[in-house]
Amino acid sequence: MAAAVPRPRSMSEIKSKLLQPALTSHYAVYFNVAEILGKTSEGNKSSASAFFNNRGATLDGDFLSLSCSEASLPGSTLATMEINNDYTGVTERHAYRRLYDDRVEFTFYVDRDYRVIKFFETWMSWIVSEDQFKEQEKSNYTYRVKFPKDYRVTMFIQKFEKDFAKYVEYTFIDAYPISISSMPVSYESSSLLKCSVSFTYNRYFMKNVLTNVNSVETPQFTNPQFTSQLGQAAQNLTFNPLAFQSGLNLLGP
Repeated sequence: MAAAVPRPRSMSEIKSKLLQPALTSHYAVYFNVAEILGKTSEGNKSSASAFFNNRGATLDGDFLSLSCSEASLPGSTLATMEINNDYTGVTERHAYRRLYDDRVEFTFYVDRDYRVIKFFETWMSWIVSEDQFKEQEKSNYTYRVKFPKDYRVTMFIQKFEKDFAKYVEYTFIDAYPISISSMPVSYESSSLLKCSVSFTYNRYFMKNVLTNVNSVETPQFTNPQFTSQLGQAAQNLTFNPLAFQSGLNLLGP
């Protein structure tokens, strides 16, 4: 097959192809909060909902979605094997496995009640059953990690533009927080406190979604409570991300 022949391009053609770039400030992140709160530990039949409630760490998925100031779209690579003997002087590389990034990063604005910090700290505490013996202050304190199905959930990132005409949706399978970054505080000039959380996951897949310009399609989930929360969040996704990122809505009165 021959390559395309070079040809002159009109300014209108260049504008129509290049002047509609995607912007980084239009996205939405959805964490299946209802899914994690509905978990029950197989070992002692303890409830995640009661665990979170006892620590005052419950919040809704809409709040967590709007608090996410930064997110990373995932990446992956193909593992290849070399074949050297089929053609003289030619090294071929055949793909045999798809490798996913080991984690994805999220940054959240922290509100004055520290609900975001409490939520992710409690989630990680739930994973390792930190209060199973109620003796965390002792130097010989021990814990037992739960089974993976007791703490892993499905999460989503949607990347769209301000007209909401279409978007791509990344679905992360079996995700959970693996680390919380340190959050420096200082007596220097005040700035917004942010919490950065790294999630690990098994794999992801992406799909393209076409929407009505005046409405945003809501992802379908198995949990009716979470579906209701996301439906309300999707209907309210008309805020200006740049204004939101200025932090004015988080400073309060």
